[in-house]
Order: sequence, then structure tokens, then C-alpha cells
Amino acid sequence: MSSQEIPEENLPTKQETEPEHGSVAVADDNPFADPGLPPHQHRIQDIDERAAKRSERAIAFMFTLSMLATVGFIAAFVTIPADKSIFVWPIGHISGLNFALGLTLGVALFCIGAGAVHWARTLMSDVEVADDRHAIEAEPEVKAKVMADFKAGAEESQFGRRKLIRNTMFGALALVPLSGVVLLRDLGPLPEDKLRHTKWAKGKKLVNMNTHEPLRPSDVQVGSLTFAMPEGMSEHDHDFQTEIAKAALMIVRIQPENIKDKRELEWSHDGVVAYSKICTHVGCPISLYEQQTHHVLCPCHQSTFDLSDGARVIFGPAGHALPQLRIGVNEEGYLEALGDFEEPVGPAFFERG
Repeated sequence: MSSQEIPEENLPTKQETEPEHGSVAVADDNPFADPGLPPHQHRIQDIDERAAKRSERAIAFMFTLSMLATVGFIAAFVTIPADKSIFVWPIGHISGLNFALGLTLGVALFCIGAGAVHWARTLMSDVEVADDRHAIEAEPEVKAKVMADFKAGAEESQFGRRKLIRNTMFGALALVPLSGVVLLRDLGPLPEDKLRHTKWAKGKKLVNMNTHEPLRPSDVQVGSLTFAMPEGMSEHDHDFQTEIAKAALMIVRIQPENIKDKRELEWSHDGVVAYSKICTHVGCPISLYEQQTHHVLCPCHQSTFDLSDGARVIFGPAGHALPQLRIGVNEEGYLEALGDFEEPVGPAFFERG
């Protein structure tokens, strides 16, 4: 039926259909009336206990899957070699350990979150409650209401009733932190007593680090500074940098009558003394030598050591003297070590630890 066929008395007036400019159309005379809440729509879990049980089992499954993923995280950390590589399309070749750790930890955290969300959306009460504004101070009535609301919320969450959900959630939350504890183990390899030992051993020749040739006493002149490393080490070794940082040696020759320390003289050969090149402050390599004073200077923080007096510290922040290596000459006439350093080389805190 068109508007021409509607009787004119039944048509809305212009005032009803077109509000005046600047006016606001309202439903009634009170523009601030509370519209109230829409009618509550019950979920299937609210009216069907079988559906609620299905949701409960689904939530428990997610929490259980989180626990299994956490166990998988720990198992992957223990069993998968750090250098193992796998191909994952379309990423390519990646670390198998990192992939396994990321996957299992992601599943563990996701399942806890997904289970909590599913619990809230299907089993916890979704009834909207409007609360009027009240004074900031808490009165006895307010405290009583808060406790009552808390008790009602606990009952509506069915936390006490749904024991399967509660127990599996506790299990998932208890196991997930173990992932972080296990990661602490990956901060670095355990040092054990590795810092107390170097590549030096009895019978190892002193090899010039520049020429890679064994050293004879005649190769070390008074006033010169020579750097040496243990026989058998190569710059192509995978652990060369780690080992040379402990075994680097500096060799100087001092007239025997100018050596003040008795043990230093006994551990030397015809005035040739060998000391660790690693500063005992923060481990910088020492490279500056004053031949008149027999002092060596660390270029990092100016720690100064007297090589004619047991390499004791005479200036700077270094903690203690440089370790000395006991040396001798073998049957072929080459300088050789008579053992390892008798104290840890490098920064003092390694020895104190």
C-alpha cells in the first residue's frame, strides 16, 4: 500500500517525523532514564549439565596438554643437542633445540590461557550485575557486601564444584614455572674447575705466537718481550680463543742478579721468566714493557706489575700478582713448561670464587 492510499489522519505529523533543528529525539520525557539491562540469555551449559561436563572436560584437556608441553620442554632441553639443525618449511634450516623449546613453551602457555578463557565463557556466571556508585570510604555494610560478593563469585565460578578443572589448572600452573628454572641452566656451561687449568703441562714447548716456532733461551734477549703459547695449539682449533685466553704467555729475560723474588729466580731459566699475559684485574692482555724498570703495563686500566719482583702489583686496580709458569730446557735445547700454572690466571674473582 502506498502513502497515497493511507488516510491522512493516520499519517504521522511533521513534528513527529522531523524533529526541529538542534533538538534531540528521546524515547520519553526523561532523557537520562536508565534503559536497564537486556534480558539474560542462558547458555547451553547453564541448562544442560551434559554440555557443562563437555566444557569441563575440554578445559581439563587444555590444562593437561599444558602440563605435557611443559614436560616436553624440559625433555627437549635435556635431550636435543644445541648444534642440531632441522629443516622447517617455509622457514628453512633452524636450530632444532630452539624450535622445540619455543613450540613446547608456546603450547604450554597458550593452553593455560585458552583453558581459562573457555572456563570463563562457558561455566562461570555471565550474569551482568549493575552496582550503584557509593562513597569511597568502606563502611561495615560495604565490607560485608564485598565478602558476600566474593563468596557468590566463588560459588558462581564453580571452582569448588569442578574439581577436575581445579586440579588440572593447579598442575599446569605449577609446572609452567619449571620452564624458567630449566632456562637458568642455559646461562652458560658450568665452569667446574676449567678456570684453574690451562693447556700448559709438563714437557710442553714454548712456541712463539708470531713465528709458531719453538723458543730457545738464546731467542729471548735482555730487554725484549716475547709472547708464547703451548705446543700443539693452532689458530684453526675451534676452542683456540677460549684456551689462548688462559694460556697466553709473555716471556722476558732479566739479568739473574736483578731478580728480587727467590721463587721467581728458581722458576726461571738463566734469567728467562714466563708470566701469564692476562691481567688480574678484568682479563685484558698485557702488552707494554719497560725494559729499564722491568715493569709491564696493562693498557686497559693501567695496572702495573714488576716482573723482577714476582710480578707483584705496584700500581692500578689489579687484585694480585701475575701467575708465573715454571720453565726449563729440554734435551733439544728448547724452552719447555715444567707444569701448569699453580693458580688460576686472569681476574682475581676467579680465584676467590
